[in-house]
Amino acid sequence: MSLPDLNLLITLDVLLSEASVARAARRLHLSPSAMSRALARLREATGDPLLVRAGRGLVPTPRAIALREQVGQLVHDSAAVLRPVDRLDLAQLARTFTIRTREGFVENFGAGLIARLRADAPGVRLRFVPKSDKDSTGLRDGSIDLETGVIGKSTGPEVRTQALLRDRFVGVVRAGHALASGAMTPARYAAAEHVGISRQGRDKGPVDDALLPLGLHRAIVATVAGFAPALSLARASELVATVPERHTGLLRDGMHSFPLPFPMPDLTVSMLWHPRLDADPAHRWLRAHVREVCREESI
Repeated sequence: MSLPDLNLLITLDVLLSEASVARAARRLHLSPSAMSRALARLREATGDPLLVRAGRGLVPTPRAIALREQVGQLVHDSAAVLRPVDRLDLAQLARTFTIRTREGFVENFGAGLIARLRADAPGVRLRFVPKSDKDSTGLRDGSIDLETGVIGKSTGPEVRTQALLRDRFVGVVRAGHALASGAMTPARYAAAEHVGISRQGRDKGPVDDALLPLGLHRAIVATVAGFAPALSLARASELVATVPERHTGLLRDGMHSFPLPFPMPDLTVSMLWHPRLDADPAHRWLRAHVREVCREESI
């Protein structure tokens, strides 16, 4: 079954409102003959004359009277669907956003973000889920609304990105550790025992690559998948953890941190989202607050 010409709904709405072919034609910038042809098509589609002559004018049939309110609402709703949303009613916004992050983001930025969002929109909820890889499938299928992290080769080419903050690696030891005092040198750093961090369980990483030109190697006695367990081990042992500074601020509370005594490239932590949410007013509002809270906590 073929669909009727839905443009006829607009014509019908104007005809029922004006009860005049000539006036309806002027409103829609059509000629009277074109409007007469449109009325003929409407009569054929509905099986009803809709407007009939009464003296020098036209009057609606009972079917037209019954359709008038329904057609008017349909045209109004259709126009609203196709019109850009120019104002977001935050007080009435009821939505749950799923944000995928590595550990450290929630601890350092989560409370500030929640406070900001709920001050504007008390009906908004956040669902934080752990980030175990850099695969973009969750953004594509809509199960993830927003993601934070370092952009990698596996990031989908269509994914939108925006930088949030720059970070650097620091060494971290427990309070009272031998490395907590005295001058730090590459040799002294490398000679300590270390906890490695790799989501894939690899034995080597960027820190080891940076030590290699100096002829130095770390002794990695344990490898974990994230910053939090690495810092927990360092807090309770003689191990050294090497983690991003800003991303782990609260996780390192009470521990001794020191700049690495050799060059390491900085990290750029970004937020990522799918293009279908690019123009969504609520998502734009969320992204703006994520940017602001990261900027504030990074100062």
